[in-house]
Amino acid sequence: MKTIELSPRLQAVADLVPPQTRFVDVGTDHAYLPAYLIQKGIIPSAVASDLRKGPLERARQTAERYGVTNQMSFRLGNGLERVQPEEAQTIAIAGMGGETISAILSAAPWCRLGDRTLILQPMSALPELRAWLQRSGYRILRERLCREGNTIYTIMQVAAGEMPPLTPAECWAGSRETAGSEPLRPALLEHLLARVERALAGIRHSTRPEDIPWKTELESVREGLITMQRELKQDESK
Repeated sequence: MKTIELSPRLQAVADLVPPQTRFVDVGTDHAYLPAYLIQKGIIPSAVASDLRKGPLERARQTAERYGVTNQMSFRLGNGLERVQPEEAQTIAIAGMGGETISAILSAAPWCRLGDRTLILQPMSALPELRAWLQRSGYRILRERLCREGNTIYTIMQVAAGEMPPLTPAECWAGSRETAGSEPLRPALLEHLLARVERALAGIRHSTRPEDIPWKTELESVREGLITMQRELKQDESK
């Protein structure tokens, strides 16, 4: 039987899936992730959901190619709308924008009930997603970082519960408690700091009133990221 090899990004997601869980992959596309988890015996079965018929058909083809069709259920629908709560002990939402992820979770408030694990891998809007999780009754348990090509991806393991207040910089980079030990964190902080500096350079001389709050927030993020870098260097020198 053919075996699946995942990309570094999907492998990092797979590594956070608890064994023998009832698994749902939202926005499954080719369904490489659930097929891999089934092949490896990490989970017994999976629900693969996608908004469009094309990706869902590709998911069926993947399941057939790798011999796991009988262990997968395919759902055509938006987010979790075709998934029953009792089917979803662990939910992966990977490869989408942070605002799309928060919209999917907003439409399925049952995700906060019971002992569920969410594994989120946003492609954009990470500060907005972290802030949304905090005010919506979720807590980030841990964050993993992986590099694929020239991009560093963040994968969050999330559950229901209260989260300590995040600073503006922690909304951007994750907290020291959840992400501080990741080997790629220095590179991530350097990248984010350069991004903030570019944004500040673009609005530093703006006189528009609407830019003032954004400038203030960016300056706070900048100072927080510099502090994080300093703390990392102190930890490394111990």
